[in-house]
Amino acid sequence: MNQHREHHEPTGSADQQQITLRSPAELADALPYLLGFHPTDSVVMVALHGERGRFGGRLRLGIPRSPQEWPPVADQLAECLIDGSERRGARPDGIVAFLCQDPGPGETGRQVMERLRPLAQRLRTACGGLDVPVHEVLCISEGRFWSYCCPDQRCCPLEGTGLALPGTSVMAAAAAYAGVQVRGSLREMEARLAPWTTPAAVEGQERALDRAGASLVPRILISGSREQVGAETLTLARSLVERLVGAGADDRTGTDTEDDRLIGDDEAAAVILGLQDRETRDRAAEWMEGPDAAPALRLWRALSRRCVGPYAEHATAPLTLAGWVAWSTGDDVGARVALGLALRLDPKYVFAQLLHQACNEGLDPETLRRCLREERVARALPGPRATARRAKPRPARPPRARKTPEPKQPRPGAGAGRDQDRAVRRGGQRGTRSRR
Repeated sequence: MNQHREHHEPTGSADQQQITLRSPAELADALPYLLGFHPTDSVVMVALHGERGRFGGRLRLGIPRSPQEWPPVADQLAECLIDGSERRGARPDGIVAFLCQDPGPGETGRQVMERLRPLAQRLRTACGGLDVPVHEVLCISEGRFWSYCCPDQRCCPLEGTGLALPGTSVMAAAAAYAGVQVRGSLREMEARLAPWTTPAAVEGQERALDRAGASLVPRILISGSREQVGAETLTLARSLVERLVGAGADDRTGTDTEDDRLIGDDEAAAVILGLQDRETRDRAAEWMEGPDAAPALRLWRALSRRCVGPYAEHATAPLTLAGWVAWSTGDDVGARVALGLALRLDPKYVFAQLLHQACNEGLDPETLRRCLREERVARALPGPRATARRAKPRPARPPRARKTPEPKQPRPGAGAGRDQDRAVRRGGQRGTRSRR
């Protein structure tokens, strides 16, 4: 195995023992522990630093369905990982990449590997074009892995190599010792945030959203009651948070069913539409620490599941709030999943862009927490600042058709500018939104 470089991954703090990964098999087995979950349908790239290949920044993106998107996506992924590493202080000395995808109907793992080979090659040339070599690209599919870089069939046979049994690899042992856990698959984590699919539940929630839109939009656009609607939204959301506190604070998937039962369709609809207002959403983001955090996270997850049918894109606000609370409470993995889903719905949602970039770059959420605390204090104390904030409400704009986003947006942190969050949907005109 002399042709393979050794790579090193710390399993805890800097003074703890590090482990050495010497082969493609050990790299493949380590992947879930590098991310905190089993990636599905994903491109994963990991930066390497120094002669010993110490692991650095990680980047994950869903594999684009169209091969025509692979070249620009590969170029942007390479640029994003390298630029992000430089901003954190060190340009990578190398990169390892993983392509993870289950076989489609009638397809084998090896056929997946061959189908994705052009993407693997494009990743290598994209990184090479930026003077950073790719030392290994692995395809993981159907419980096996293949190397696109190793020609030695003694270690990387054509039929692939089976992954180690869960919990039996050197990385699994080191992670268990360090208290690092794998949260299941990415698909399972995303399912907790996905819209309902049961026909009866979807129909009831959709009708409730229609009713809420017909009631709230005229109040905002005609009677100028935007601030009052925002206050009502926050009052209702607070009551739901307190209701979830009384139901327990477990973070298991089974709790989602109980949370869904405790929240009525009309209650969920009113809060979902109210959160489309940026200032209301920012006020709700203040529930990010202490006893508020856990039930607020459960509420944002539950509301994301209620954005059904033509209201699917309204989930961007609660998904972003879920990502923010997860990041604020130390759950970087959960934050990336929620923010990734928000950006999948709206790649130009600035709050999600900024949070996703900050989380990926390992920044401290305390800076944003401090800002939100200061805003809360400013509102509570009488004075010119609070008065000025209340005296200049943003005018609501009538809804307009949403532009179709470009299909390739792998750099969630790029292009952050003026906030363009959505306003509530016009009653009876589903599929239209407005931005600010």
